[in-house]
Amino acid sequence: MPIGEFGGAPPLASEGSPVLTTPMYWMYEMAHASLNPARAVTDATKILFQNPLNPWAHTEMGKSIAAACELFERTTRRYGKPEWGLDETEVNGVKTPVEVRVIWEKPFCRLLHFDRKHIRPLRSPQPRLLIVAPMSGHYATLLRGTVEAFLPTHEVYITDWADARMVPLAEGRFDLDDYIDYVIEMLRFLGTNMHVMAVCQPAVPVLAAVSVMEAERDPFAPVSMTLMGGPIDTRRNPTGVNNLAQERGIDWFRNHVITKVPFPHPGVMRDVYPGFLQLNGFISMNLDRHVDAHKALFANLVKGDGDQVDKHRDFYDEYLAVMDLAAEYYLQTVETVFIKHALPKGEMTHRGTLVEPSKITRVALMTVEGEKDDISGLGQTEATHGLCSSIPDHRRVHYVQPGVGHYGVFNGSRFKSEIVPRINDFMLSAADPKSLLSIAAE
Repeated sequence: MPIGEFGGAPPLASEGSPVLTTPMYWMYEMAHASLNPARAVTDATKILFQNPLNPWAHTEMGKSIAAACELFERTTRRYGKPEWGLDETEVNGVKTPVEVRVIWEKPFCRLLHFDRKHIRPLRSPQPRLLIVAPMSGHYATLLRGTVEAFLPTHEVYITDWADARMVPLAEGRFDLDDYIDYVIEMLRFLGTNMHVMAVCQPAVPVLAAVSVMEAERDPFAPVSMTLMGGPIDTRRNPTGVNNLAQERGIDWFRNHVITKVPFPHPGVMRDVYPGFLQLNGFISMNLDRHVDAHKALFANLVKGDGDQVDKHRDFYDEYLAVMDLAAEYYLQTVETVFIKHALPKGEMTHRGTLVEPSKITRVALMTVEGEKDDISGLGQTEATHGLCSSIPDHRRVHYVQPGVGHYGVFNGSRFKSEIVPRINDFMLSAADPKSLLSIAAE
C-alpha cells in the first residue's frame, strides 16, 4: 500500500469551513477545469494533423505536432475506471464466454463474479476463489492479469472497492473494522468451500477476518488463505514506504494528505485521501522511469510504432486511473499496520475484540513474496506463519519468487508460469486436510 511522499503539501485544519479544509482538492478541480479549453484546441489540432487529406500529416513536423498533442492530452486527462475486458477464457481446452456480474453490494464495495458460460458441464467442480483486491489507490482492474490467470481453473470472484468521492456522506464512515466486516460478510454470502486470496494491502484485514471467523468457529471460514506481498510485519526489512510512516507519524498524514471532497461529486464533504495525491506518490517513487516512458511514447508516435504505442496506452490507462480513499480507513490502516505494528505485536483489535491469528486451525495457509519487492519487504508476508502458530506444518507453504518485484508477485510472465501453478496445487491439496502441502513450494 504505497503511502507516497508529499513534503510540500500544506497543512489542513481538521474542522471548519470547506474553504479552510479543502484547498488542495478545490485547487485541483479548478486547475483541471481551466485546462478544458486548451485540451479542446489540442484535440482539434491532433485531428487536423492526423487527417490523411492534410499533406502536413505525412511530414516529420506534422507527426511531431500530432504526437505532442497526444502527450498533452494524456498528461492532463482525468482517467476513468478501466474496463475488465475479460470476455472469454479457455477451460479444459474449450473457449468459454465470461460475463462479469455484480452479486453482492454495499456502499463501499461490490462483489463481482466472473461467470463462465460453460458450453458443456465440467466433469468435476473447480475451486471457488475470492480475490480481495487492494484498496490502496488503484481500481480492482489492476488485478486483471491475476483474474485472467485463474479463470481457466477456478470460479473467480473479486472485490470491487468504491471510489470514496462517489459515495454520499449519508452512507456513513468506512474504516479498517468495516473492511474486515465486509470480507467476513462476503465469505458468508459465498458459502462453504471457498478459497481466499489477498494481494498486497488486504493481507492484514483478510488475516484478521479469518482470525475472527476461526475464533467463532464460523462454518463459512475459507478452506485456504493465500497472502501475496502483504505488509503483515513491516518491521522486517522495512522499505522506503515503511520508513516514511515511522518518520512522519499519524498526525502528519492527517494534516497533510486528508481533505474533503468538493462539489459536485456525490461524496461532497466526505474526508478522503484523494487519488491525485496518491498518484503523485506513485509517480515520485520512479519519476525518471515515467519521464523516459513518455519520451519513448513521443518517439514511437512519430515513427508510427503502433505496437509500442498501444502497450504504453494500455499500461498508463490503468496506472493513472486512481480513486479516493475514505480518510478514516486510510489513517487507521497507516497507524495500525505501519506505525504501531499492532497485528504482529498481538495488539490489533476488531470491534474491541483482540485479533488472534493463533486461533486459525482449519484454514490452510500459503504466503508468496517477491525477491526484489520494494513495497512489502522480503519476510514481511512470511511473518504470517509465526502468527498462525496453530496451523499444522503440513497445511502451510511459503514461496519466494526469484527475480520479481512487488508487481511481479501478482502479474506478469513469471507469475503465470511459476506462481500460479503452485497456488493451484496448494488450493487443490488444501481441500484434503491430510494432504502434504510442502510440495507446492518446491
